[in-house]
Amino acid sequence: MASELKHSQVIALPSDTSLHAHDYRQVVIGLQGQTEFELSGRGNLVGPGQGCLVSESELHAFSGIGQNEILVINLPESVLHGEITMKQKVETLFRRDAYFQLDNQAQTLVRALSAEMVANPEDQLLGRACADTLLCVMERHLRDQLPTIRQHHRLNMDVLDLYIRQHINRKISVAQMAGSVFLAESQFHHLFKSQMGMTPHQYVLRKRFELAQELLCNSDMSLSQISDSCGFASQSGFTSAFSRFFGVSPARYRQQH
Repeated sequence: MASELKHSQVIALPSDTSLHAHDYRQVVIGLQGQTEFELSGRGNLVGPGQGCLVSESELHAFSGIGQNEILVINLPESVLHGEITMKQKVETLFRRDAYFQLDNQAQTLVRALSAEMVANPEDQLLGRACADTLLCVMERHLRDQLPTIRQHHRLNMDVLDLYIRQHINRKISVAQMAGSVFLAESQFHHLFKSQMGMTPHQYVLRKRFELAQELLCNSDMSLSQISDSCGFASQSGFTSAFSRFFGVSPARYRQQH
């Protein structure tokens, strides 16, 4: 992500998607805004306190969404050479799922250490010390605390709603929604239904109808354009689904409002 490899740095990603691989491991942690990553064909949004682990030689795509900032920790072999304990911690860390979520305590530490790096960008010794501290905390946190946290997990609907809004003009699978909040599909489906009282599919459909209502009332778009914008396969399918849900056709709904 940078021409000059540093052990750790805070950067913003451009909106244009980049695709590459490198011969060292990398830890990415979201600081502000959102970025989008795809690792081995599995895409996820990364926001504050969330992140991903990029393995060596792993082809990955990434892009920024609006104003964003991420912490990048690069882990070439030369950095870990001779440091057996740290190397073991990194090995343990990279045996888990590629995407992760940090708790509030860990996020506070990430923000504090990142602020030190930003304030002293040329101090490589400080950057190394901050990055090593974060790696130790992450390895402990993700090894020992994550299972306990997920037993009492509540879905972050702000993250889910943002994902749906950004992809509403196309098919959205339960697996993709689960991935956006770093959960297995079966666990996500159970938590979603328990928390929201409906299935993920029903929720997405409701969001499509809400957007359709807004466009019917506040735009001059044709029914075909609205159908495409809301992610329906065809105008006839949109008209049929809308009519069943509201008891009135889209055209009649527009006339009434």
